[in-house]
Amino acid sequence: MADDHTSQGFGIYGSRLAKLNPTPTLDKVAKEGIIFNNCFVNNSICTPSRAAILTGQHSQANGVLDLEGVLPMEKQYLPQEIKKLGYQTALIGKWHLTAQPNFDYYNIFTHHHQQGSYFDPWLTETGMNFTLWDDKNYEGKQYKGHSSDIVTDITLDWLDKKRDPEKPFMLMYQFKAPHDNFAFAPRYKDYLEDTFIPEPESLYNNKNNGSIATRGENGELLSVIGSSISKRNTVRNYVDIIWDEKLMEKSNPDFDKSKYINDKMTDKEITSATYQEYIKRYLRCVKGVDDNVARVIKYLKENDLYDNTIIVYTGDQGFMLGEHDYMDKRWMYDESMRMPFFVRYPESIKPNTRTDAIINNTDFAPTLIEMAGGNVPDKMQGKSFKTILETGNEPENWQKSTYYRYWMHMAHKHANPAHFGIRTKTHKLIFYYGKYWVDTDNPDAEWNKESWGNDFTNHTPAAWELYDLEKDPKEMNNVYNDANYKEIIAELKTELKNKRAELDEEDGDKFPHIQKVIDAHWND
Repeated sequence: MADDHTSQGFGIYGSRLAKLNPTPTLDKVAKEGIIFNNCFVNNSICTPSRAAILTGQHSQANGVLDLEGVLPMEKQYLPQEIKKLGYQTALIGKWHLTAQPNFDYYNIFTHHHQQGSYFDPWLTETGMNFTLWDDKNYEGKQYKGHSSDIVTDITLDWLDKKRDPEKPFMLMYQFKAPHDNFAFAPRYKDYLEDTFIPEPESLYNNKNNGSIATRGENGELLSVIGSSISKRNTVRNYVDIIWDEKLMEKSNPDFDKSKYINDKMTDKEITSATYQEYIKRYLRCVKGVDDNVARVIKYLKENDLYDNTIIVYTGDQGFMLGEHDYMDKRWMYDESMRMPFFVRYPESIKPNTRTDAIINNTDFAPTLIEMAGGNVPDKMQGKSFKTILETGNEPENWQKSTYYRYWMHMAHKHANPAHFGIRTKTHKLIFYYGKYWVDTDNPDAEWNKESWGNDFTNHTPAAWELYDLEKDPKEMNNVYNDANYKEIIAELKTELKNKRAELDEEDGDKFPHIQKVIDAHWND
C-alpha cells in the first residue's frame, strides 16, 4: 500500500497521465490478475481508512473518525484473524494508528506524528519501547536514505532473514510516498523534467461543480475552502508552498525556481507552472514506489513465492491531482474517493480480468480472511468479494452502492466541509452538513484546540450535490436542482438512509447538533 497513490497515477486506469507510463511494474502485476474499477474509500483520510482496512468496519463502529483516532491492539481484527489461521504477520512502513501494532513483527514510522520523514526516517521495531505521540521520547532507529528504499530494504530483510519459511505469512508493505510534500529520491530529479504533463480542464474552469457548501452563496468561500493549486485559496495553495527551495534540499539541491516561475507571468501561467512542478514531484515519488515494488517482485520470483502468494496493491485513498483546482484527499469527488485496487494470484484469479463491481475498504479484511481459509467475524461490516476475484463476475445480489463520510470538518488548512453521501455505478449524492463532530457551540465541549490549522468552529452552509456519472464522469455539473432527477434523488436518499442505519453511521443522539442540520435540510 502506498500513501495517497491515486488511480490517476497509474497506466491501468486510463487517466490523462496514463500515457506517461508512470507505473510499469505495478501495471504488469495488475494485468496478471484482476483490476477493480470501482473500489472506493469510506473516509478519504489516512488514519480512518487504515482503521477500516484492519477492522472491516466503518468509522463509527471502529471508533476512528479522524486523524486523531486510535486503533487499539484488540480492535486490529485482520492480523488477529490471520494469526488464528497459522500465519505469521508483519507490518513495515507507514502505520498511523497510534496504538502498538498487533503483528508478530513490525518496523514502522514513528517520527513526525507517525508520518515518518522522506529522508533518514526513524522507525520503531518489535521489541523497542512503544510510544508514538512524543517525538522527543521514543525508542527508535534512524535509517539513512530515502524512505521508499528503506521500507523495501526492511521488507526484503524480513522476507529473507526474519520470517519462518515453514509457515505462511501475511506481510503489509506500506510506503510513505507519494504523500505531500513529495520529496523524491535524488535519482529521479530529471524524470519528466522536459515533459509537459496534461492538465485537467477543471483546474482552470470548475463549471458547475460544487454548491453553496463549497463556494458560498456568492462565491465568498472560494478563497478559504479546499486547498488549491492556484492562488484561489488564500489560506493554503501550492503557489505559496511548492516554490520554497527548502523542500528540495535533499531531492534536488540544485533546484532553482527562477527556471520555472517569475513575476512577469500571468496568474494562469503561474498556476500552470505550479501544477507542472507539483505533478512531476508526485510522479517522481510514484516512480520510486514502482521501482521498489520491482525489487520485491524480483525477490518473490527468485524464491518461488511469486505464484503462490496473493499480491494486493492499493493506496489508502485517492488524491486530487489538480482536478477542480484541488489538492489533497478528503473530498467525496471520485479522484479522492476511488482507491486503486488489484489482486494477483494465478492459482485462482485469471489474468487480464477487470470488474466494475463496487467494493470499499471495509471489504478488504473479510476477503483476505476468506482467501486465507478463515470465516469472516460477524462484527465486520464489510463483505468478502472472494467470488468476484475467482470468477471475475459480480453476483446478482452484490452491493449496488457504497457509503462515504468525511468527519474532519475544516481541518489542517485544507478546509474541507464535513459531508456524507452515497455512490452507485451511475450517480453520486453528497450532503454537506458543515459542522465538526464535536459541538463547538457548547461551552462545556472539549476538543483538540491545538490541532494544527483547524477551523473546527466555522460552520459552513448545508447543501446537497448530485452527479450523473454516466453523463458527467468528471463531476462538473451538480444536477441536484434539476427536476428531471427528482425520482433518482428520492431513491438515493432512501438508499442513503438505509445504509446509514445498517452501518451504525447515523447521528441521532450521538451527534444531535449534526442531526439537527440533517433534519432541517433532508428535504431541501
